[in-house]
Amino acid sequence: MNQTLKTAALVVLAAGAIACNNPENNEETQKTADSAQVAGADSSGALNPANFEATIDGKKTGLYTLKNNNGMRVAITSYGGRIVGLWVPDRSGKSTDVVIGLNSVDGYRNATEAYLGATIGRYGNRIAKARFKLDGREYTLAANNGPNNLHGGKKGFQYVVWDAAQPNDSTLELSYTSPDMEEGFPGELKVKVTYSVTADNAIKMEYQATSSKNTIVNLTNHAYFNLNGEGSGDILQQTAQIYADQYTPVDSTLIPTGKLDPVAGTPFDFTKPVAIGARIGEDNTQLKYGRGYDHNYVLNGTKGDYGLTHAATFTGDQSGIVMDIYTQEPGLQFYSGNFNEGKNTLKSGAKDIHRGAFCAETQHFPDSPNQPAFPSVELKPGTAYHTVSYYKFSVK
Repeated sequence: MNQTLKTAALVVLAAGAIACNNPENNEETQKTADSAQVAGADSSGALNPANFEATIDGKKTGLYTLKNNNGMRVAITSYGGRIVGLWVPDRSGKSTDVVIGLNSVDGYRNATEAYLGATIGRYGNRIAKARFKLDGREYTLAANNGPNNLHGGKKGFQYVVWDAAQPNDSTLELSYTSPDMEEGFPGELKVKVTYSVTADNAIKMEYQATSSKNTIVNLTNHAYFNLNGEGSGDILQQTAQIYADQYTPVDSTLIPTGKLDPVAGTPFDFTKPVAIGARIGEDNTQLKYGRGYDHNYVLNGTKGDYGLTHAATFTGDQSGIVMDIYTQEPGLQFYSGNFNEGKNTLKSGAKDIHRGAFCAETQHFPDSPNQPAFPSVELKPGTAYHTVSYYKFSVK
């Protein structure tokens, strides 16, 4: 091997080490990261790991890459536990980034969309009037979404720096301890989220938590998917099939009414594959409330892979990429990107346009603490919160 080839090989190896481990914040690391970016050898695609190095609340952030042997890769930053990008082969074998994201920590800190790719907690989705009762006591939360509390409050888990450990190339463990009464929630909550890339091209999301006091917990991930690839246009021709015969209708502030309504005969019927945009413009009160789809589906419990409930199947009309979701959760929040306005520049250089991506969040139902008929979200001391979801990718 001549000297030029040796140098190139060293750059590639250095770049892989940076992407798969928390980069140290020193001059030598910065030089190596810069060299890797120039050489195009960064194993996170277009991402520069140095852009994800910062110190926030006294803790260092970093970028981590997970991968398998089939060409699937996932980039995650410890700032907010965010999925920055997710690359899978399309029907022609081309690596396609199906999760929209930004190219730096500063980008996420300044974004108008707070939840891009983030790990969400303590409570995913909305809590009515930003309050709930537990054990006879009323707890008041931040009203950060009109009159309601959304996704944990003003400083939910999307804005914290998680402690990260990467035991192997395919696994990332993120840990965070939320102090008692942080954002108004009782109990010191110790949370661990493990993201893994499996051999069959799935990302496994495993959530665990314990609390020092009786509390409420509903953890999820807020990845925005475009199965034709980031920056490829809107998602209206991509198809959705959601294995749910019912959904939870909402009021004008997107709080569930408490009813479980049938989807049959409505624009919410995705029991068979339907283009996301096929009925999104219909004259329907529920669609007007959400400015499109922003509703929780009551999953049927249809058994699927991994011994879990088959929640949904989404398909990219251009790429042929199929995403199947399997979960232990009773609900799936389907959101069609109605509030994205093209104000943020994505890592591809494109904008986060209106309906340029969708979310499919495995979860308990919105406002469950105030809805006794909904599945419980209480977590008591001495018990463990544990739930698993898989997002599996294939092609057709």
